[in-house]
Amino acid sequence: MMDTPNPSNAAQDNMVEMGAETADPPVKKFESIAQIVSSISHPKVVTFSHLARRLKQYLPPADIDKVLDAFRFADEMHLGQIRKSGEAYISHPLCVAEICSEWKLDAQAISAALLHDVVEDQHVTINELVERFGPTVAQMVDGLSKLEKIQFQSWRDGQGENFRKLLIAMSKDIRVILVKLADRLHNMRTLSSMRDEKRHRISRETMEVYVPIAHRLGMNKLYRELQDLSFHHLYPFRYETLAKAVNASRKDRRPLLGQVHDAVSAALEKNGLHAELYGREKTLYSIFRKMRNKHLTFDEVLDIYGFRIVVDTIPQCYLALGVLHSIYKPMPGKFEDYIAIPKLNSYQSLHTTLIGPYGAPVEFQIRTHDMHHVAESGIAAHWLYKTGGEDLNDIQRHSLGWLQSLLDIQQQTGNATEFLEHVKVDLFPDSVYVFTPKSKIIALPRVATALDFAYNIHSEIGDHAVSAKINGMNVPLRTQLQNGDIVEIVTEPDARPHPRWLEFVRTGKARSRIRSYLRSVDIADAMQIGKRLFEQSCQKIHVKTDSIPKNALNRFLRETGAKDLDNIYADIGTGKRIAILVARRIAALIAETSEKATGEVQQNDTPPQKNEPVVIFGSEGLNVTMAPCCKPIPGDSIVGELNATKGLVIHCEDCQSAKRQSAKEPEKWINVDWGSDLAGKRFECQFNVQVVEEQGVLARVTGEISNAEVNITAVQIEMQGPFTLFKFTIQVEDRIHLASLMRRVRHVHGVKRVGRNQLTT
Repeated sequence: MMDTPNPSNAAQDNMVEMGAETADPPVKKFESIAQIVSSISHPKVVTFSHLARRLKQYLPPADIDKVLDAFRFADEMHLGQIRKSGEAYISHPLCVAEICSEWKLDAQAISAALLHDVVEDQHVTINELVERFGPTVAQMVDGLSKLEKIQFQSWRDGQGENFRKLLIAMSKDIRVILVKLADRLHNMRTLSSMRDEKRHRISRETMEVYVPIAHRLGMNKLYRELQDLSFHHLYPFRYETLAKAVNASRKDRRPLLGQVHDAVSAALEKNGLHAELYGREKTLYSIFRKMRNKHLTFDEVLDIYGFRIVVDTIPQCYLALGVLHSIYKPMPGKFEDYIAIPKLNSYQSLHTTLIGPYGAPVEFQIRTHDMHHVAESGIAAHWLYKTGGEDLNDIQRHSLGWLQSLLDIQQQTGNATEFLEHVKVDLFPDSVYVFTPKSKIIALPRVATALDFAYNIHSEIGDHAVSAKINGMNVPLRTQLQNGDIVEIVTEPDARPHPRWLEFVRTGKARSRIRSYLRSVDIADAMQIGKRLFEQSCQKIHVKTDSIPKNALNRFLRETGAKDLDNIYADIGTGKRIAILVARRIAALIAETSEKATGEVQQNDTPPQKNEPVVIFGSEGLNVTMAPCCKPIPGDSIVGELNATKGLVIHCEDCQSAKRQSAKEPEKWINVDWGSDLAGKRFECQFNVQVVEEQGVLARVTGEISNAEVNITAVQIEMQGPFTLFKFTIQVEDRIHLASLMRRVRHVHGVKRVGRNQLTT
């Protein structure tokens, strides 16, 4: 840990307090975020005595004795172990425990923090921990331990499995994720001693997974610090440049902010409102993100500084809002009421942006003291005060509800990498709030569709959905939702999930449920494809599939946890396993278990049979998908890519994306060909038409497409100088069908050019 200013964080606009409460107005003094982060490189030494003094503030002596026992055990286990920074390793669990003590976690959680690395690093068994510290502490430590002994196909698979295990432990005990976040925070604070590659990897993982988790649990103080630390290590030059710019701008903006502070303080006092008024400063990462997303220079970011008003009661929040609007004009569309409708992480505040002196926009947040406490610490805010009160239960109920939804995704997802992708989708910080017909509020990610809403209500409603009604109007399931929409789902008993739904659903719950259903339907097709791919891979390395020794096969099945070869075939067909890797492992086991392995392999020098291509019939469902980059159709020369989450992906042979990927990972690419019986099946492709700008030309083109018995699923319109480009997504039977359509459209009046690829002037 370290002695540094502790930034206070807003839940909406990435602000930190500009100064501590002093006799002078708070706005007169600013904290430098650059100084905060740079001081982290020199943390002070934490001893158990220091930790014990903190624990005595809220734990009874008997509990502190239990924590002391855990410390002594951890100290003994880590004796002689040194961190990369040169410090004794015990300093790390001590600092993690101290962070947990700031959240006032109980003795069991503090003990788990002290012991969290003994299983992973010192080969202590869980049973030993159960005997000495009890099952609760042991279960928390087990949930925090990595799966080092399992060999994964990739680092990302390992991360997915680690996170899956952590999630299961979280669902049983929320303290697990709190200790894990404390562990990650201290690692980020001391990351400078790591080599560049590892420092960047850990920082990116923190930004992608742990920062959103902290935000989702409402722990905004932690969220901001992890975010800025990740930014500092990922982009050190940009970080330092922005830090210098912010420091320089404080002097220029101090008179303006002082004028606003004095005017607001006087107006609040005049109206009899006792309030605390703080200046707030945007974090460096949020400034960087706004500059990048909106293509702004630093001078064009006008909302670096703002204010927070903290009052005693909810009615006073609205009174303070009225006072603000009486002295400065509010900016239209810049007001949010998160008190009436809290965010998913239980954050509550009023947000308003006013036109201040000289026309400068000034942001304000208004909240009560309780709201401020929750906004800073989230689920950890009331850890020791579980009295069953209504306000207390809200944030824990929301957090546990989110964890349960992740458990549902975990149960429906077989692939660890895919599971991690689903979870990231559900960690979106921005939300859209819609209503059921019975006026229940549902919060979803900002880009969610009506189908996401259906699966959020219940999986069965999503599975049988056919359309939706938004504000009383019939709309497709792919329609994106807007704040305030009233959504009703139309279902039919015979309706079933369709593979195309995966193209537009946005929530992890909907995506995992659709994939789970389609896998159960398409398992037979997956097994056939997987068997063919496995046989081809065995041919490449001279392994005869009909004579694999039984002992080698049984050993492979035990290693993988598969029941039989059919199970392996299904995994290959759905992309969970790569055929060539399976074949190579079996070949290695044959060599290990056969008494004459070397001689037999060397003698088997008969050239392998020519690899027959995997035949595509267009009815394979989820197991085979057409690449969106080139949209192949029957008649195109094609190749196949084995994708860990999408199964077998079909590309046109001349697709540039396919060529780049196959050069990087040639073992994932196989020969494929179209089947002979494709009658009645339709395949999507892009069909572009360049026209002159004149009335009625679009109607003429779409009419001719309809006459050719071609379905239009989407259309985009782009201006190209004196011409207009129509980009149609259509469904055709094959290249002959497409060629026939192109001939018809070329003769339409006003059409200049027709083609399958992008047309330019």
